[in-house]
Amino acid sequence: MTAAAVPWPPALAGTPAVEVIERAIGRGRLPHSLLLAGDDPEGLSAAGLALADRLLNSGSAAPSPYPPDRHPDCFQIRPAGRSRQIGAPAVRELVGRVNVMSTLSKHKVVIFHDADRLHPVAANILLKTLEEPPAATTIVLLTARPYALLPTIRSRVLHFRFPGLASAVRVAGWEAWLGDYRAWLRRLAEGVAAGRAAADGIFTVYGLLARYASMLDKASAAEGVRRKEGLAEALDEDEIIALEAEISVGLRLRMFAGIEEATNAHARELLQAGDEGARRQLASAVDALERSAGLLRVNLNDSAALEDFLLASLRIWTRR
Repeated sequence: MTAAAVPWPPALAGTPAVEVIERAIGRGRLPHSLLLAGDDPEGLSAAGLALADRLLNSGSAAPSPYPPDRHPDCFQIRPAGRSRQIGAPAVRELVGRVNVMSTLSKHKVVIFHDADRLHPVAANILLKTLEEPPAATTIVLLTARPYALLPTIRSRVLHFRFPGLASAVRVAGWEAWLGDYRAWLRRLAEGVAAGRAAADGIFTVYGLLARYASMLDKASAAEGVRRKEGLAEALDEDEIIALEAEISVGLRLRMFAGIEEATNAHARELLQAGDEGARRQLASAVDALERSAGLLRVNLNDSAALEDFLLASLRIWTRR
């Protein structure tokens, strides 16, 4: 029997992947290493802790008094510093801690957050650990970019892909921003041939950019406070920098997902009005958005990436 107190994220509860994991834990057949992939770092962290909770309580009649993020047999490692890397010294230390007997549970769990940020030397240390895993230990890799991991690491872990995991965008004023973005698209579709109308279209771009940057900064700061308060241990300066970067990445990717949905909604309006050209325009807009989201993943300035997309949209949607 497995006594679990931490629920799976709502988007995952009852899904086939979770059912497979639950059955494997119940039968004692879960592999010693897993890779959980998805687009939302916070959602992946919640899934990793839910999995850890079940493993740490496997075979127990009652759940541990410790939640997984405070459990002495649950070890977590995150990127650190401005480079947001998981370094070799941190991985060596972690392996040393794992290679001792468990404290309370019959099992130990190791969670690598943003595993794609492993330094090459650290990745090779992890690879050796996966080849000779410690007894009664499960290693869980969390990442939005599984193919950034070494192929030899990927070949030694069981993959689970969690699409649609992203949590809601907790950003004050975000819905109003999306409404103004869609209103701007409608004006472009009506035509901004020249003069004042064309200037208004460009001024709106930079108004949207300024509001986006302000909302993202405030939301990232508030989310950072909330996340740090929920951690079991105080973070050092490098870990705080890395956590803040992780929060910003997660927020901006969810915001870009909201922009994509608003763009789809605009195209549906045009199609319902008989504008067949909207299909081509939507395809071009999605391509532009994906390019800008890719720029965000390589740490291009947020506003520059969004500016790239909005200026492309100005060209794509304008009816002349």
